[in-house]
Amino acid sequence: MFAHLVKRSGCLLAAVLLGACSSGAPASTAADGGARTFPADFMFGAAIAGFQADMGCPTLAAAQCVDRHSDWYVFTTAKQTVSDANAHLSGQDPAVVGPGFWELYADDITRADHELHHDALRMSFEWSRIFPNATDEIEGFDALQKAADPDALAHYHAVLSELKKHHMRPLVTLYHYALPTWIHDAVGCHVDFAHCSPRGWVDKDRTVREAAKYAAFCAQEFGGEVDYWATINEPLQNMVFGYLLPNAGRSHPPAVLLQQAAASTVFEALIEAHARMYDAVKAADTVDADGDGHASWVGVVYPFVPIEPADAAKDADAVKNVDYLWNHAYLEAVVHGQLDAAMSGKPVMRADLANRMDYIGVNWYGGLRVTGTSDGSSSLPELSPLFTVNPLALTETPNRPEKLAGFLRYVNEGLGMPAIITENGAADPNDDGSAPAFLLANLHAVADAIQGGADVRGYFYWTLTDNYEWNHGMDIRMGLYGVDKDDPKKLRHARKTVAVYAEIAKTHELPAVH
Repeated sequence: MFAHLVKRSGCLLAAVLLGACSSGAPASTAADGGARTFPADFMFGAAIAGFQADMGCPTLAAAQCVDRHSDWYVFTTAKQTVSDANAHLSGQDPAVVGPGFWELYADDITRADHELHHDALRMSFEWSRIFPNATDEIEGFDALQKAADPDALAHYHAVLSELKKHHMRPLVTLYHYALPTWIHDAVGCHVDFAHCSPRGWVDKDRTVREAAKYAAFCAQEFGGEVDYWATINEPLQNMVFGYLLPNAGRSHPPAVLLQQAAASTVFEALIEAHARMYDAVKAADTVDADGDGHASWVGVVYPFVPIEPADAAKDADAVKNVDYLWNHAYLEAVVHGQLDAAMSGKPVMRADLANRMDYIGVNWYGGLRVTGTSDGSSSLPELSPLFTVNPLALTETPNRPEKLAGFLRYVNEGLGMPAIITENGAADPNDDGSAPAFLLANLHAVADAIQGGADVRGYFYWTLTDNYEWNHGMDIRMGLYGVDKDDPKKLRHARKTVAVYAEIAKTHELPAVH
């Protein structure tokens, strides 16, 4: 989370925490490591995101492949941010060097089916591709359909058709970090945050309204092909690394430091956005695409982070507070209606936020070791009196599969929701066997939890191919398939994890870990 302030080893701290990386094999495996069997209807797949995977098409013209209408595209290409160390664009790769899924989707889906034996794919629709221009004055599905980019709609229908041909279920994320430029001037807000416009999630009412409109449109347009929806991917990352602590490990547009008032607004906006997007999808998607008796399953994708003390005797309060702020405050709002907008530990009831969830998407990577402030005061008082942490003393901890069961128990019992593991993966650029070990250890943790009564309905590995890992560009390689950014054909190369994962997905049986 605070990688610019701590000594790093292997994978960057913020990336570990936030769904982008994991440094090597996990510290230990779950339970006894014996063989396990998954339920017959358990989903196995991989996860991708549009901005990260789409661009880099080997033969399509830029006008067809490149999305220049997202804040992330502008943020990673504009001179003002590329040349500014405070934007933390460590990869320095232009956004157009990705793996080219926009063009190569049919080959990748075939590969996921025939080679990996997957029956599902988590993907995203890009708001900026569907609506490259503002929709503020447009109301109603018919009018929105006329305003939408017809090529983008045709493309997403084609991808969904390809998935159906391969008997693969789509789980579609509606907002995976990237906002349209007509919603957010990422570069302007980075350069002059006080006077920029539009301001993205800081313009809470407008952005929540338009996000719900976009969600309703997608649900009606694609509801006959999609039943599983995720409204927002990792909401707190937008707040923490956009408005509080952008750093070399993770930076999000607009990448402004210690804007506590804005961060609080963004936190509340992302809560309200999920609730209104949930309502919109439930109302607009009336078609049961897969025949399971439900027209839609709508959830949020959330990264759970185990928090531990640097000193068990001194840092217990800091652990308790950070665990609440990171792992509970957002979810308690969108499930139970307990809104803690001030992040003070004193939530108030908002009935219009409660019961807006059908499942929780669990992103599962590494953890965090915290050191409390010496006097117990808040180091970010305007944000939260509970943030009693010394940011100079934060360190990462490796992925610990044995911690997963506790979070799944919270999802099932504390929130009353089924879980889907929507991301879990490891960087393995040298293909040295660490990623297969990571996969096996974490799948054993999932299987053990299911055997113990947990309701877990699927597992999506991050990610299908090497991709554009946000401010790192192509520097972090987490794909089941490697892709050389300099290869004009963007050929895929299977890593060792492919054979291991394919056998598990095919048989639903998990070999013993030795």
